[in-house]
Amino acid sequence: MQDVPLSVSRLFWHGARVHGRSQVLTFDGSELSSKTFREVAERTERLAAGLAQLGVGPGDRVGSLMWTTNEHLEAYFAVPGMGAVLHTLNLRLRPDQLAHIINDAEDQVIIAHATVLPLLAAIAEQLPTVRHYVIVDDRPAAGAGLSTTDQAVLAPLAARATIVNYEDLLAGEQPGYDWPEVDERSAAVMCYTSGTTGDPQGMVYSHRSIYLHTFGANGGGLVVERDRALVVVPMFHVMAWGLPFYGWISGADLVMPSRFLQGEPLAKMIETARVTYSAGVPTIWAQLLAYVDAHPEADLSSLRLLVSGGAPLPLSMIRGFDALGVRMIQGWGLTESSPVGAVGEPPKHADPWDITYRSKTGRVVPGIELRIVDRDGSVLPWDGKAAGEIELRGPWVIGSYYQGRNPERFHDGWFKTGDIATVDDEGFVMINDRLKDVIKSGGEWISSVDLENEIMGHPAVAEATVVGVPDARWGERPLAVVVPRPGQQPTPQELRDWLEPRVLRWWLPDQWSFVEELPKTSVGKFDKKLIREREAAGELEVIRTG
Repeated sequence: MQDVPLSVSRLFWHGARVHGRSQVLTFDGSELSSKTFREVAERTERLAAGLAQLGVGPGDRVGSLMWTTNEHLEAYFAVPGMGAVLHTLNLRLRPDQLAHIINDAEDQVIIAHATVLPLLAAIAEQLPTVRHYVIVDDRPAAGAGLSTTDQAVLAPLAARATIVNYEDLLAGEQPGYDWPEVDERSAAVMCYTSGTTGDPQGMVYSHRSIYLHTFGANGGGLVVERDRALVVVPMFHVMAWGLPFYGWISGADLVMPSRFLQGEPLAKMIETARVTYSAGVPTIWAQLLAYVDAHPEADLSSLRLLVSGGAPLPLSMIRGFDALGVRMIQGWGLTESSPVGAVGEPPKHADPWDITYRSKTGRVVPGIELRIVDRDGSVLPWDGKAAGEIELRGPWVIGSYYQGRNPERFHDGWFKTGDIATVDDEGFVMINDRLKDVIKSGGEWISSVDLENEIMGHPAVAEATVVGVPDARWGERPLAVVVPRPGQQPTPQELRDWLEPRVLRWWLPDQWSFVEELPKTSVGKFDKKLIREREAAGELEVIRTG
């Protein structure tokens, strides 16, 4: 048996050679432009050669401060393929956090989109390792060079590094780059957490882990060659959950939404490109559903499957898409698991539309070992009843954070996720809460996730989140923060009456706050940390019912 290294280059080669006619379609705000996989592959080879001319070598970090575009896909393959390390930069981080992760990784080159240059200009003096900025400008009528209006923004960058136009860099090279053979255990990609509880934590993914994750994430053939897959998860967030890789090797057309992730442009892309598959967080799907509800002429008939992950999926949302003929399932994972750990496709003995299974968090995918443990570390049974913290191990689960940080999250080869869940005898996971978010009231646990899902099932509620707040008698009690639907004004008593037959009586929130918008993290999750801070500072108008 041949010992062939598992590398990103081999994923690239397969898609380029076998599926050269498949397409990458990038949205610019008004229309979709198209390139074949073969054209993208040639541009990828030119990019690798151009980066080599800039002095990028094996192990060097290349940052990407980019939206979801064909250029970002080119960097996904070019940088790891040449033996360097792609560091995807989250452009929704605070400036100080962005500077922290660039310096922590010691990025030498940053490929950046012209629209986010002000982020870099604000911190340019704090980035001593960066030698080159490669600028992508895909704005309409931008021309070969950068717009003159960008010159003031570019000045702080040019004072410390060279500025190169992306298209000029590619134009100076020829396709046919000679990809090196790399060690499959060498670094390929760096990602950082979203930094909601402190400084973002870095993780390094090897070529081997990305290769294996690509096949594990698409286990069961979620995406096939006939699909058109809309890459909704930003490519700066955990490699867009792996869709650029497993879509590429499957030969599915890839639809890149750039920075246009609101309900209206998403509906337009789905209708125009005849998208069949996508994956994203519930807040994105809520926007799409709200837009379609308000514009019934919108056509989602091409969609055969939506995957939702990153946060619990309300039953009301599943039913809302069911009414449109769009089947939705859940997936689960973490940055630390690259991220896919479970996908909730119903088993063969159930109907594919069975909401009992589709409402579960997901089913453990091949390659992931999962267990749940009690507070004392005892391993609990997969009986669908015992609840404990999920621990993971597997070939694409990290064994440590970058530079050995947070060692307490690892023990005996297992990673402690912080998620509290049950697992049934078929491997279906049902997450009850995050360990940090579970509400401890009178010595008993209240699931904030279950409360949120039930509240969002009310027809007058658009979004809701629940956090624990201090209580002199019970230790903590639930505070529900609610965004009403347009034109609706639900009362606390109305929502308590809705909840009463659906949850335990002592779970009922006795504090309520109604807001126009919920704060969200850089990856679209409800920012519970910020909500707790606002409550503690007296910034929320709270109605007490108990």
